[in-house]
Amino acid sequence: MSSRFVRWSVYVLVAIGFAVACAFLSHWQFERSEARAAELELIDRNHDADPVPIDDLVGADGALDPQDEWRPVAVSGQYLADEQVLVRNRPHGGTSAFEVLVPFRADDGRIVVVDRGWVPPGEGDAPDAVPASPSGEVEVVVRLRPSEPLPSSGRGAPEGQVPTIHVPSIAERLTEEDTITAAYGQLVSETPATEPLGGFDRPTADPGMNLSYAIQWILFAIMGFVFIAYIIRTEITKHREEVEGRPAAPNRPRRRDADADAEDELLDATR
Repeated sequence: MSSRFVRWSVYVLVAIGFAVACAFLSHWQFERSEARAAELELIDRNHDADPVPIDDLVGADGALDPQDEWRPVAVSGQYLADEQVLVRNRPHGGTSAFEVLVPFRADDGRIVVVDRGWVPPGEGDAPDAVPASPSGEVEVVVRLRPSEPLPSSGRGAPEGQVPTIHVPSIAERLTEEDTITAAYGQLVSETPATEPLGGFDRPTADPGMNLSYAIQWILFAIMGFVFIAYIIRTEITKHREEVEGRPAAPNRPRRRDADADAEDELLDATR
């Protein structure tokens, strides 16, 4: 087996390995694209639906069906203003704002954590002012969102603040026991209303670039084989020329300059 054949075999194996890696990455991007499409479909279906009683979607076990995320629910009860906490480093208004979480005791005794909106940062580690929640009997409409995970970095927050909306951790702070921990509610409206906080924009409908990236990885895999084929073909052509001993193209005689020819004619005439 010639060394040239071994080298070509290595080239092909490298191309195959590169193609396998590209196929894996392409499949991963296709999965992310499908997940994003499903998420957008869920938002379109649930975001602007009519509100229903919270008991219709969150049963006695406190669990939230993932297909019910973004559904608006109506709840009557009272805010527990003394239990208010702030979520830090939330992207709103082009800055790292604070979201205001206030536990809400429903008429049936259960507690749902309500995200009333956001306020801009202040001079220090807290906002300069936070509008108070309504007192007494209140009717709220909120969109259900799943509890967020704790930060993987383990970062914490100052007293009265939390790093994420991890509802179980917030529930541990409360003196009330029957708290829904699988979900919280983003405020849509409250009656009676007080000074409003910054609201929540509808989630973007941008499908992202995952599908484009998936196709690009497929093209990269094809280009890898094309590149290896080009290298092998180039080596074969070069080797054939060496074997055939093809002579180099003969040097063409250099064309004389027209002025030089005229000078030669004058010299001949004077001899």
